[in-house]
Amino acid sequence: MSAFSLTAELTTERLLLRAWTPAEIADVLAGRRSSRWAPDFPADGDRVMAGVIAEQIAEGNGASGEPGASGDPGAHGHRLIIERQSGLVVGSLSLFWPPSEGALEIGYGVVPSRRGRGYAPEAARALVAHALTSPDVTTVYAEVELANPASVRVLEKAGLHRRNDDGATARFDATAPLSG
Repeated sequence: MSAFSLTAELTTERLLLRAWTPAEIADVLAGRRSSRWAPDFPADGDRVMAGVIAEQIAEGNGASGEPGASGDPGAHGHRLIIERQSGLVVGSLSLFWPPSEGALEIGYGVVPSRRGRGYAPEAARALVAHALTSPDVTTVYAEVELANPASVRVLEKAGLHRRNDDGATARFDATAPLSG
């Protein structure tokens, strides 16, 4: 069994999940377009994540969350979602590292032109499964607004289970099997 790597590229049937490059972060933040992006990438959430990653790099925080850690964008758990057939970036997803008491939040987004194809649950399922191989992670969770039924379906299709809701938001999670 291989050791957990926060920077590992993940491949699914239709997608490649890989770390952002410094150039991609700079291009998103500067509003530059790449021919390797779907026409509607980046979406608003992708711009926010590029800013978060840039801030983490500037602060010198890596996967451990400690100052002075790696400035590599991959060391933060953020990945681009790439459609394997076309090679185009169609969204992004993140592990909000480091875990807190074994719990780790996941976030995701796919651009409007690629929604309805099952990419978000496929990407989330792969990243959740990968995160649960970390010895530091026992639970991966996401919080979703119940007014967003598409996002609720993504989490259900990705294999997460609704644990609670307050009428406005719900928490979904997946847990690591107990080691024997």
